[in-house]
Amino acid sequence: MPLVPLQADVLGPDYRVETFSLPPDSEGPVVATLVKLEPASPNGRAVLHVHGFADYFFHTEYAQWWADRGYTFYALDLRKYGRSLRPHQTPNYVADLHEYFGEIDLSWWRITERDGHRDVVVSGHSTGGLTMSLWADERRHPEVTAVVLNSPWFDMQGAAWLRSPATRVALERIGSSRPLQEIPRRISGVYGRSLHHLHGGEWDYDLDWKPLESRPIHVGWLRAIRRGHARLHAGLSIPCPVLVLSSARSFFGDVDGEETFTHDIVLDVEQIRRWASSVGTHVTSIAVEGAMHDIVLSRPAVRATAYDVLGRWLDAWVTPAG
Repeated sequence: MPLVPLQADVLGPDYRVETFSLPPDSEGPVVATLVKLEPASPNGRAVLHVHGFADYFFHTEYAQWWADRGYTFYALDLRKYGRSLRPHQTPNYVADLHEYFGEIDLSWWRITERDGHRDVVVSGHSTGGLTMSLWADERRHPEVTAVVLNSPWFDMQGAAWLRSPATRVALERIGSSRPLQEIPRRISGVYGRSLHHLHGGEWDYDLDWKPLESRPIHVGWLRAIRRGHARLHAGLSIPCPVLVLSSARSFFGDVDGEETFTHDIVLDVEQIRRWASSVGTHVTSIAVEGAMHDIVLSRPAVRATAYDVLGRWLDAWVTPAG
């Protein structure tokens, strides 16, 4: 595999980026993008992180936390997301979560074979938490020493009928015949406004890559998600320690308020905790009081608590003594 020099990323000169081609799909050429942050004092370990839906990697504080502990940090912008989205593509769309395994595998080759890491923590947020759980279970790479899941999407939130057998059958039928049909939904933009610094949040990121009002959802994509949920509900067997972080509480409203900054307003945290034990046999599930959906974007005091939890868990179950 030819090596291409890494370029400076939009996050600044400390972050290096490489874009690699994937097999084309029905919409044309496909690429994925891997961002890398080197630690000042490497310990030989690495992290591979994958974002959630309608998202991309801009989490420099999270990356720096790992780098300060000697980990080389890698973040993958999946096909049709963020840095990898191209004008001819339907944003964020795949018909099967296994399609993402292509770029995850290529990133894995770069991390373990090209760069020589033999101790890698896999990290995923929301939809990325579901995808990386499925990938880690299927691939069983011995270099995966831990999995960290930040508010992983483990089930369909909302009314019970959304999880009914009849809904599943309808989703399968329409997903097969009209996969790009959009599913009507109302997005308030409250969550996006709670994050972006121009709208009351703390963070600066590209609103073309992470829109305030999310992205359209297509039937074929949701079918892929529900198939992933079904696989997880049947039980995975990730062999290494897994940490599942969630907010302490969910709140579903469409008006800006204090709850926006102290609750998960995207997913049902009770579902996250219910299905956490389905990931493997060594799972630690921790609810972080006052956390937002993306826990590492919560308010500073909450983030400090989350990082303390993560650090103590690493020391207890992952980092070799001495």
